[in-house]
Amino acid sequence: MRIIVHGTGAIGGAMAGLLALAGREVVGIARGAQREAISARGLRIRMPSGDRQARFDCVASPEALTLRPDDAVILAVKTQDTLGALAQLRAAGLSEQPVFCAQNGVENERLALRYFPNVHGMTVMMPAQFLVPGEVAVFGTPKPGIFDLGRYPSGLDDADRAMAEALEAAGFAAFAVPDVMASKYGKLLMNLGNITEAAFGSSPEAKAIRPRLREEAAAVLAAAGIAWKDVGAADPRRDALMKIVEIEGLDRAGSSTTQSLARGTGSVETDYLNGEIALLAALHGVPAPANAWLTALAARMAREGRAPGSVPLAEFEAAMAG
Repeated sequence: MRIIVHGTGAIGGAMAGLLALAGREVVGIARGAQREAISARGLRIRMPSGDRQARFDCVASPEALTLRPDDAVILAVKTQDTLGALAQLRAAGLSEQPVFCAQNGVENERLALRYFPNVHGMTVMMPAQFLVPGEVAVFGTPKPGIFDLGRYPSGLDDADRAMAEALEAAGFAAFAVPDVMASKYGKLLMNLGNITEAAFGSSPEAKAIRPRLREEAAAVLAAAGIAWKDVGAADPRRDALMKIVEIEGLDRAGSSTTQSLARGTGSVETDYLNGEIALLAALHGVPAPANAWLTALAARMAREGRAPGSVPLAEFEAAMAG
Protein backbone atom coordinates (compact mmCIF):
# COMPACT_ATOMS: atom_id res chain seq x y z
CA MET A 1 0.00 0.00 0.00
CA ARG A 2 1.40 3.37 -1.05
CA ILE A 3 0.15 6.20 1.17
CA ILE A 4 -0.52 9.61 -0.38
CA VAL A 5 -0.79 12.42 2.16
CA HIS A 6 -2.61 15.41 0.69
CA GLY A 7 -1.58 18.32 2.91
CA THR A 8 1.75 18.04 4.73
CA GLY A 9 1.39 20.70 7.40
CA ALA A 10 1.59 19.92 11.09
CA ILE A 11 -0.69 16.86 11.08
CA GLY A 12 -0.16 15.54 7.57
CA GLY A 13 3.56 16.24 7.66
CA ALA A 14 4.09 14.38 10.92
CA MET A 15 2.04 11.44 9.67
CA ALA A 16 3.85 11.30 6.32
CA GLY A 17 7.27 11.64 7.91
CA LEU A 18 6.82 9.00 10.59
CA LEU A 19 5.20 6.59 8.12
CA ALA A 20 8.16 7.05 5.79
CA LEU A 21 10.63 6.51 8.62
CA ALA A 22 8.83 3.23 9.39
CA GLY A 23 9.54 2.06 5.85
CA ARG A 24 6.23 2.84 4.18
CA GLU A 25 6.11 4.17 0.65
CA VAL A 26 4.80 7.71 1.10
CA VAL A 27 4.12 10.60 -1.25
CA GLY A 28 3.23 14.01 0.12
CA ILE A 29 1.26 16.71 -1.67
CA ALA A 30 2.15 20.23 -0.57
CA ARG A 31 2.36 23.78 -1.85
CA GLY A 32 5.02 26.43 -2.09
CA ALA A 33 7.81 26.63 0.43
CA GLN A 34 6.73 23.50 2.31
CA ARG A 35 6.97 21.34 -0.83
CA GLU A 36 10.28 22.92 -1.78
CA ALA A 37 11.76 22.30 1.66
CA ILE A 38 10.60 18.68 1.87
CA SER A 39 11.86 17.95 -1.65
CA ALA A 40 15.23 19.57 -0.97
CA ARG A 41 16.10 18.27 2.48
CA GLY A 42 13.19 16.27 3.88
CA LEU A 43 11.00 17.05 6.88
CA ARG A 44 12.39 17.63 10.35
CA ILE A 45 10.03 16.32 13.03
CA ARG A 46 10.75 17.68 16.50
CA MET A 47 9.52 15.34 19.25
CA PRO A 48 10.01 14.94 23.01
CA SER A 49 12.18 11.90 22.29
CA GLY A 50 14.40 13.87 19.92
CA ASP A 51 14.41 15.22 16.39
CA ARG A 52 13.95 12.98 13.37
CA GLN A 53 14.61 13.74 9.71
CA ALA A 54 12.24 12.08 7.24
CA ARG A 55 12.66 11.84 3.49
CA PHE A 56 9.74 11.15 1.17
CA ASP A 57 8.64 12.22 -2.28
CA CYS A 58 6.57 15.40 -2.34
CA VAL A 59 4.68 16.85 -5.31
CA ALA A 60 2.63 20.00 -5.86
CA SER A 61 -0.54 18.32 -7.12
CA PRO A 62 -2.11 14.85 -7.49
CA GLU A 63 -1.83 15.30 -11.26
CA ALA A 64 1.94 14.87 -10.87
CA LEU A 65 1.33 11.29 -9.75
CA THR A 66 0.54 8.10 -11.63
CA LEU A 67 -2.12 6.72 -9.33
CA ARG A 68 -2.07 3.01 -8.52
CA PRO A 69 -4.79 0.58 -7.40
CA ASP A 70 -2.94 0.00 -4.12
CA ASP A 71 -2.88 3.71 -3.19
CA ALA A 72 -4.57 5.02 -0.06
CA VAL A 73 -5.08 8.76 0.39
CA ILE A 74 -4.89 10.58 3.72
CA LEU A 75 -6.63 13.92 3.35
CA ALA A 76 -5.00 16.36 5.79
CA VAL A 77 -5.91 19.78 4.41
CA LYS A 78 -8.15 22.16 6.35
CA THR A 79 -11.87 21.67 5.67
CA GLN A 80 -12.11 24.97 3.79
CA ASP A 81 -9.64 23.47 1.29
CA THR A 82 -11.26 20.05 1.01
CA LEU A 83 -13.36 20.65 -2.11
CA GLY A 84 -10.33 21.85 -4.04
CA ALA A 85 -8.31 18.83 -2.92
CA LEU A 86 -11.09 16.43 -3.88
CA ALA A 87 -11.40 18.01 -7.31
CA GLN A 88 -7.64 17.63 -7.82
CA LEU A 89 -7.76 13.97 -6.82
CA ARG A 90 -10.63 13.22 -9.18
CA ALA A 91 -8.92 15.06 -12.04
CA ALA A 92 -5.85 12.91 -11.40
CA GLY A 93 -7.93 9.74 -11.82
CA LEU A 94 -8.62 8.66 -8.26
CA SER A 95 -11.68 6.42 -8.16
CA GLU A 96 -11.98 3.31 -5.96
CA GLN A 97 -8.96 3.89 -3.73
CA PRO A 98 -9.71 4.59 -0.06
CA VAL A 99 -9.75 8.21 1.11
CA PHE A 100 -9.13 8.81 4.83
CA CYS A 101 -10.28 12.18 6.18
CA ALA A 102 -7.73 13.00 8.89
CA GLN A 103 -9.31 16.38 9.60
CA ASN A 104 -11.23 18.22 12.28
CA GLY A 105 -14.98 18.55 11.98
CA VAL A 106 -17.49 16.16 10.44
CA GLU A 107 -18.12 17.69 6.99
CA ASN A 108 -15.12 16.30 5.12
CA GLU A 109 -16.40 12.75 4.88
CA ARG A 110 -19.71 13.91 3.46
CA LEU A 111 -17.94 16.07 0.88
CA ALA A 112 -15.62 13.22 -0.07
CA LEU A 113 -18.50 10.78 -0.53
CA ARG A 114 -19.89 13.03 -3.29
CA TYR A 115 -16.68 12.36 -5.23
CA PHE A 116 -15.56 8.88 -4.22
CA PRO A 117 -17.28 5.70 -2.98
CA ASN A 118 -14.54 4.52 -0.60
CA VAL A 119 -14.45 7.09 2.21
CA HIS A 120 -13.17 6.66 5.76
CA GLY A 121 -13.20 8.90 8.81
CA MET A 122 -10.11 9.42 10.94
CA THR A 123 -10.20 11.11 14.33
CA VAL A 124 -6.82 12.72 14.95
CA MET A 125 -5.68 13.33 18.51
CA MET A 126 -2.16 14.63 18.04
CA PRO A 127 -0.75 17.89 19.46
CA ALA A 128 1.24 19.08 16.45
CA GLN A 129 2.52 22.43 15.24
CA PHE A 130 3.89 23.80 11.98
CA LEU A 131 7.12 25.65 12.70
CA VAL A 132 8.76 26.73 9.44
CA PRO A 133 8.83 25.18 5.97
CA GLY A 134 10.37 21.76 6.33
CA GLU A 135 9.87 21.54 10.09
CA VAL A 136 7.01 20.46 12.36
CA ALA A 137 6.72 19.59 16.04
CA VAL A 138 4.71 16.88 17.79
CA PHE A 139 4.26 17.19 21.56
CA GLY A 140 2.65 13.80 22.34
CA THR A 141 4.46 10.98 24.17
CA PRO A 142 4.96 8.02 24.44
CA LYS A 143 2.80 7.85 21.32
CA PRO A 144 2.89 10.96 19.13
CA GLY A 145 -0.83 10.62 18.42
CA ILE A 146 -3.97 8.54 18.84
CA PHE A 147 -6.20 7.79 15.85
CA ASP A 148 -9.66 6.28 15.48
CA LEU A 149 -10.52 5.23 11.95
CA GLY A 150 -13.34 3.45 10.18
CA ARG A 151 -15.53 3.38 7.13
CA TYR A 152 -17.90 6.30 6.53
CA PRO A 153 -20.69 6.48 7.56
CA SER A 154 -20.04 3.32 9.59
CA GLY A 155 -18.39 -0.06 9.51
CA LEU A 156 -14.91 -1.48 8.99
CA ASP A 157 -13.06 -3.01 6.07
CA ASP A 158 -9.61 -4.23 5.11
CA ALA A 159 -8.46 -0.69 4.23
CA ASP A 160 -9.12 0.42 7.81
CA ARG A 161 -7.19 -2.51 9.23
CA ALA A 162 -4.30 -1.97 6.83
CA MET A 163 -4.08 1.75 7.63
CA ALA A 164 -4.28 1.09 11.38
CA GLU A 165 -1.44 -1.44 11.03
CA ALA A 166 0.67 1.08 9.10
CA LEU A 167 0.09 3.79 11.70
CA GLU A 168 0.91 1.43 14.57
CA ALA A 169 4.15 0.44 12.88
CA ALA A 170 5.02 4.15 12.59
CA GLY A 171 4.67 4.58 16.35
CA PHE A 172 1.12 5.90 16.58
CA ALA A 173 -1.76 4.37 18.53
CA ALA A 174 -4.42 3.47 15.95
CA PHE A 175 -7.85 1.93 16.51
CA ALA A 176 -10.08 0.62 13.74
CA VAL A 177 -13.62 1.21 15.03
CA PRO A 178 -17.05 0.62 13.45
CA ASP A 179 -18.51 3.93 14.70
CA VAL A 180 -15.78 6.40 13.79
CA MET A 181 -18.17 9.32 13.39
CA ALA A 182 -19.18 9.12 17.06
CA SER A 183 -15.51 9.64 17.81
CA LYS A 184 -15.30 12.51 15.32
CA TYR A 185 -18.32 14.25 16.86
CA GLY A 186 -16.61 13.89 20.25
CA LYS A 187 -13.50 15.55 18.82
CA LEU A 188 -15.73 18.27 17.36
CA LEU A 189 -16.95 19.15 20.86
CA MET A 190 -13.32 19.46 21.96
CA ASN A 191 -12.46 21.73 19.04
CA LEU A 192 -15.24 24.21 19.87
CA GLY A 193 -12.82 25.88 22.28
CA ASN A 194 -10.21 26.55 19.58
CA ILE A 195 -11.69 29.93 18.68
CA THR A 196 -11.89 31.08 22.31
CA GLU A 197 -8.12 30.71 22.65
CA ALA A 198 -7.53 32.21 19.21
CA ALA A 199 -9.73 35.22 19.90
CA PHE A 200 -9.38 35.93 23.63
CA GLY A 201 -6.16 34.18 24.65
CA SER A 202 -5.67 31.44 27.22
CA SER A 203 -6.70 33.22 30.42
CA PRO A 204 -8.91 31.37 32.92
CA GLU A 205 -11.77 33.73 31.96
CA ALA A 206 -11.45 32.78 28.29
CA LYS A 207 -11.27 29.08 29.12
CA ALA A 208 -14.44 29.43 31.19
CA ILE A 209 -16.42 29.94 27.96
CA ARG A 210 -15.70 26.44 26.74
CA PRO A 211 -18.19 24.53 28.93
CA ARG A 212 -20.99 26.76 27.61
CA LEU A 213 -20.03 25.95 24.03
CA ARG A 214 -19.97 22.22 24.74
CA GLU A 215 -23.29 22.35 26.60
CA GLU A 216 -24.91 24.15 23.66
CA ALA A 217 -23.42 21.60 21.29
CA ALA A 218 -24.51 18.58 23.33
CA ALA A 219 -28.09 19.87 23.32
CA VAL A 220 -27.92 20.44 19.57
CA LEU A 221 -26.53 16.96 18.88
CA ALA A 222 -29.21 15.43 21.09
CA ALA A 223 -31.91 17.28 19.14
CA ALA A 224 -30.35 16.06 15.89
CA GLY A 225 -30.20 12.47 17.16
CA ILE A 226 -26.41 12.34 16.76
CA ALA A 227 -24.37 10.13 19.09
CA TRP A 228 -20.90 11.15 20.19
CA LYS A 229 -18.04 9.60 22.12
CA ASP A 230 -15.86 11.47 24.59
CA VAL A 231 -12.28 11.44 23.28
CA GLY A 232 -11.06 14.21 25.56
CA ALA A 233 -9.36 14.07 28.93
CA ALA A 234 -11.85 11.46 30.14
CA ASP A 235 -10.69 9.01 27.47
CA PRO A 236 -8.51 6.52 29.39
CA ARG A 237 -6.31 6.03 26.33
CA ARG A 238 -4.83 9.48 26.80
CA ASP A 239 -3.15 8.78 30.14
CA ALA A 240 -1.92 5.43 28.94
CA LEU A 241 -0.79 6.34 25.44
CA MET A 242 -0.32 10.06 24.87
CA LYS A 243 0.48 12.87 27.25
CA ILE A 244 1.35 16.38 26.07
CA VAL A 245 4.82 17.45 27.11
CA GLU A 246 7.08 20.34 26.27
CA ILE A 247 9.95 20.22 23.78
CA GLU A 248 13.05 22.09 24.88
CA GLY A 249 13.46 25.34 23.01
CA LEU A 250 9.92 25.44 21.61
CA ASP A 251 6.79 27.29 22.68
CA ARG A 252 3.47 25.70 21.76
CA ALA A 253 1.42 28.03 19.58
CA GLY A 254 -1.89 26.56 20.69
CA SER A 255 -4.83 25.29 18.67
CA SER A 256 -4.96 24.92 14.90
CA THR A 257 -7.14 28.04 14.75
CA THR A 258 -4.57 30.06 16.70
CA GLN A 259 -1.85 28.79 14.38
CA SER A 260 -3.85 29.77 11.27
CA LEU A 261 -4.37 33.31 12.55
CA ALA A 262 -0.75 33.64 13.63
CA ARG A 263 0.42 32.59 10.17
CA GLY A 264 -2.04 34.93 8.45
CA THR A 265 -3.47 32.22 6.22
CA GLY A 266 -6.62 34.27 5.55
CA SER A 267 -9.00 31.52 6.61
CA VAL A 268 -9.84 29.40 9.64
CA GLU A 269 -11.81 26.19 10.03
CA THR A 270 -14.28 27.59 12.59
CA ASP A 271 -17.09 27.50 10.02
CA TYR A 272 -16.84 23.70 10.26
CA LEU A 273 -16.41 23.50 14.03
CA ASN A 274 -18.60 25.99 15.91
CA GLY A 275 -20.30 26.63 12.57
CA GLU A 276 -21.35 22.97 12.39
CA ILE A 277 -23.17 23.38 15.69
CA ALA A 278 -24.77 26.64 14.51
CA LEU A 279 -25.93 24.89 11.33
CA LEU A 280 -27.43 21.92 13.17
CA ALA A 281 -29.06 24.28 15.66
CA ALA A 282 -30.78 26.14 12.84
CA LEU A 283 -31.91 22.90 11.20
CA HIS A 284 -33.36 21.46 14.41
CA GLY A 285 -34.73 24.57 16.09
CA VAL A 286 -32.32 24.59 19.03
CA PRO A 287 -30.57 27.79 20.14
CA ALA A 288 -26.78 27.97 19.96
CA PRO A 289 -26.02 31.70 20.25
CA ALA A 290 -22.49 31.37 21.63
CA ASN A 291 -21.29 29.02 18.90
CA ALA A 292 -22.99 31.11 16.21
CA TRP A 293 -21.47 34.38 17.45
CA LEU A 294 -17.98 32.90 17.64
CA THR A 295 -18.30 31.50 14.13
CA ALA A 296 -18.95 35.00 12.82
CA LEU A 297 -16.13 36.41 14.95
CA ALA A 298 -13.62 33.93 13.52
CA ALA A 299 -14.55 34.90 9.97
CA ARG A 300 -14.09 38.58 10.85
CA MET A 301 -10.71 37.96 12.45
CA ALA A 302 -9.45 36.05 9.39
CA ARG A 303 -10.81 38.70 7.02
CA GLU A 304 -9.25 41.58 8.93
CA GLY A 305 -5.96 39.81 9.65
CA ARG A 306 -6.46 40.08 13.42
CA ALA A 307 -3.73 38.61 15.62
CA PRO A 308 -4.51 35.79 18.06
CA GLY A 309 -5.73 37.01 21.43
CA SER A 310 -6.59 40.49 20.16
CA VAL A 311 -10.34 40.48 20.87
CA PRO A 312 -11.51 41.79 24.26
CA LEU A 313 -13.49 39.17 26.13
CA ALA A 314 -16.01 41.90 26.94
CA GLU A 315 -17.21 41.77 23.32
CA PHE A 316 -18.40 38.19 23.78
CA GLU A 317 -19.94 38.93 27.17
CA ALA A 318 -21.83 41.95 25.79
CA ALA A 319 -23.13 39.93 22.83
CA MET A 320 -24.40 37.15 25.06
CA ALA A 321 -25.98 39.60 27.51
CA GLY A 322 -27.83 41.32 24.67
